[in-house]
Amino acid sequence: MTAPLASLDDFVPPAKPATRRSHQAQVRWGSRVVTVGGGAPVRVQAMTNTDTVDAIGTAIQVKELAIAGSEMVRITVNTPEAAQAVPFIREQLDRMGIDVPLIGDFHYNGHRLLTDHPACAEALSKYRINPGNVGKGEKHDRQFAMMVEAAARYDKAVRIGVNWGSLDQELLTQMMDDNAKLAEPFEPQQVMYRAIITSAVQSARKAEQIGLRPEQIILSCKMSGVQDLISVYRALALRCDYALHLGLTEAGMGTKGTVASSTALAVLLQVGIGDTIRVSLTPQPGEARTQEVVVALEILQSLGLRAFNPSVTACPGCGRTTSTTFQELAKQIDDYLRAQMPVWKARYPGVETMKVAVMGCIVNGPGESKHADIGISLPGTGEAPAAPVFIDGEKALTLRGDNIAAEFHALVERYIHRRFGAATTAHPTETV
Repeated sequence: MTAPLASLDDFVPPAKPATRRSHQAQVRWGSRVVTVGGGAPVRVQAMTNTDTVDAIGTAIQVKELAIAGSEMVRITVNTPEAAQAVPFIREQLDRMGIDVPLIGDFHYNGHRLLTDHPACAEALSKYRINPGNVGKGEKHDRQFAMMVEAAARYDKAVRIGVNWGSLDQELLTQMMDDNAKLAEPFEPQQVMYRAIITSAVQSARKAEQIGLRPEQIILSCKMSGVQDLISVYRALALRCDYALHLGLTEAGMGTKGTVASSTALAVLLQVGIGDTIRVSLTPQPGEARTQEVVVALEILQSLGLRAFNPSVTACPGCGRTTSTTFQELAKQIDDYLRAQMPVWKARYPGVETMKVAVMGCIVNGPGESKHADIGISLPGTGEAPAAPVFIDGEKALTLRGDNIAAEFHALVERYIHRRFGAATTAHPTETV
């Protein structure tokens, strides 16, 4: 017999991600303002892998990433030719009606490119500066200052992005030497963590001294190991109140990259650390660049931080479901919902919160379907060829015959139109 609950205290409250207050950065382009931090939703960004000199090809990939859900897109700016192409990329995007902000990724020569190509500096909405790759010795501070001055001149946001693979070696060497002099030296890994954080925070302070406002600055300290990333960002969040960008660098490809990124980002986001994220996946042969955006969206939606697409609950299948009908229907519905979202976001506000269930037999099928907004419980092996459909928790009808998939598809469309069609469409220039 189950013991009775002693009090309401015996109930476990649902877990919710914590919140962290930070400066609210604003990434602007035209009438569009993407807010980052300060209580704004966690933002998703991605990066192109095209040759930036190919302005048309790059603009097309930016468009694909934006349609997939990336709210900012980073492009490589590594040569004078690439810098010259940036205004044309911006122009092409504007012609296509894609107002996603562009981020310029600079290493080694960013100070010169931003100075020599003012049209590039103006067309970008944000600059990514790596303190480890802005110059050595006496050149470091001067060239870093030139990039920050450009951001201040054009009122642009800046991400100061430290990467463990390109950490400022002069700073690391000095800190290692200082550590060696201690009576009880810290482990080298701990010193590296401290050097990464110090590089980011000190660079941000210098940027403020040069002329940037705190709300123009976003920090990142990227690592390639899950535990390394978690350790560094926990410490970084205690050291500053700048908006933070999360990302596991060189995460890898396929399942490995997806799992590693999801694990690291979820742990940090759950405790309120992270204001914008990127999932750095190495595309598998033939895989779309947009896959990294899909994974980022799924991370945020799975944590309950944001809703982007209607969720489809489907059972994994077992000996009761030797038929592939429910698998095919689940994929059809999921693919259809994702494909329609660019249009539905404007036409049916709130549709991204909808829950659909496609279940394979009578064990969990009816229960899961009742909990969804609209769900279907398909017949399993040996069950009667009938599929009850539940709408808003109540059994609405039963589908039979060979056309169950098409009929359910039509029911989903009608449900969306009925429930979300009357909602007021958001103004197209609304701040997001």
